[in-house]
This record gives sequence, C-alpha cells and structure tokens, in this order.
Amino acid sequence: MSAEHHKDVIRQALHALGQGNIEGFLADTTDDFHFTLAGTPPGGNTLQGKQQMIELLKVVFGKHLERSAIAMTIENMIAEGDCVVEQAHGEARTLDGQDYNNVYCRVWRFREGKIAALTEYMDTALARQCLWS
Repeated sequence: MSAEHHKDVIRQALHALGQGNIEGFLADTTDDFHFTLAGTPPGGNTLQGKQQMIELLKVVFGKHLERSAIAMTIENMIAEGDCVVEQAHGEARTLDGQDYNNVYCRVWRFREGKIAALTEYMDTALARQCLWS
C-alpha cells in the first residue's frame, strides 16, 4: 500500500477518535495489533490485540471524558514504507470539567494495508492527572 493510503487510514482513525467511536478508531488494525505507550501508565505500557485496546479505551474514555472522545488536530505526518510518524494535539474535557489538551507523537506501523502497531508518546503527567487518577 502507498504512503498516502497509510496517511488516509490514520486520518480516518483519528477522526473516529474525535467522535468517540473507539471501534472506528481501531477499524483498520490487525487482530494482533500491538500498542506501546511511552512512560509508565497504570497497568503497564503495552497492549496486545485489538480487542484489548478497545476495552481499555472504552473504560478510560467513558469514565473520564465528555463524549468519550478526544478531538485530534494533525500537525504533521511523515510516511516512508510501512511506517508513518504523526504529530498532533488533542482537545477534550473531563467529566469533572478539566481541560485535557495533550500533545502526541505517534509511530504507526502497517502490515498489508492495516495498522499492525502503534507507539505513542504524550504528556503522561497530564494523562495521570486527568485520566489515570
């Protein structure tokens, strides 16, 4: 698949995330999808499997965020081969009225046109304050 196809898949995934559509966010992932979050979040920093990621995001977003959503604005995407690096910022509000406006750098890896792995770098101190408290 082309680099433009990969970028389009990411744009669609992030649009779904902004709508609170977790299944849509992960619609184009492989079943053995692997997620890594840099830092030390509660429960560890890796998840294996699409369903495990869906369940985690539904709980965390549903328990803490209005509309269970983070609206993403992509600032930059660089694609080469089966890898895309994307920079973005997100805007959300917690159920208790705090702004959750984080910054992200993600490395997306594709296999046969689908997202096989995602490594995410973000402000984990902000996530700890707003989502993991």
